[in-house]
Amino acid sequence: MKEKFIEKNFSKSSFLMIERVNQILEEYRKMGYRLSLRQLYYQLVARDIIENSIRSYKNVGNLVSNARKAGLVDWGMIEDRNRDYAIPSHWNSPADILDSAAYSFRIDKWEDQQYHIEIMVEKDALSGVLGPVCQGLDIGITANKGYCSSSIMYEAGKRVADFKDDGKEIVLFYLGDHDPSGIDMTRDVKERIELYSRIYTGRLTIERLALNWDQIELWNPPPNPAKENDSRFAAYVLEFGETSWELDAIEPGELGKLVEEAVLNYRDSDLWNEAFEREETMREELTKMANDYRKEKGEV
Repeated sequence: MKEKFIEKNFSKSSFLMIERVNQILEEYRKMGYRLSLRQLYYQLVARDIIENSIRSYKNVGNLVSNARKAGLVDWGMIEDRNRDYAIPSHWNSPADILDSAAYSFRIDKWEDQQYHIEIMVEKDALSGVLGPVCQGLDIGITANKGYCSSSIMYEAGKRVADFKDDGKEIVLFYLGDHDPSGIDMTRDVKERIELYSRIYTGRLTIERLALNWDQIELWNPPPNPAKENDSRFAAYVLEFGETSWELDAIEPGELGKLVEEAVLNYRDSDLWNEAFEREETMREELTKMANDYRKEKGEV
């Protein structure tokens, strides 16, 4: 919601920019997305509203911050994935927790499928976009800040090894920036997943889902100079030139669609529908338990 904390006089051009920001945020609210500040910035760049520069990014950040405090931009529509606050759950009665359990109840709808599928994304900020997509597909997602830590890779390796032992074929999709380190991260993920899972042939597929050169040509995202101080800069320049592109710059709906289509290529629809029906039956049982409790206690 919009909530006012300060009085602020904005110029006419700033008011116009705030209107455009709100238009973009409303578009994505209707699609069920919240944007990070960087995603919002890239949407402004992609629509030729602002230039793509460090100064421009800072100006947008300052304007949005002031507009939120002045009650002109919805606080809930821009997320900071680095600032989560966790609080224990509470309920007023056993029936309430049963309702909550029914709402969140899931079975593993991939249990009878041939494949175990996971998503890895370089940018933690993009978990706000891809998380709901993965939840709907009933698959896991690992969101990082650059290169994955040893602990995360070790846990991922052991996890997929367990699924392999259960007879599954493993498919891991990776999404990262198209820059010297972002390209190299695909290699790094592959090597370390193979190392920690001890799966080297046959049962393990690791695919770079984005950001790839053909997608850059298709979507034409705003470019950035590749970082010259990156140790992988020289090799990157030989293959791609001195320009790089960020995953954040891709329209969020396109990323969600990309993941969904890739996963559905591996999913058996008949097995999925059967699992979905079993899940719905069990969820209805939980709801009935809650209603029976309320009747017993005279709450209805």
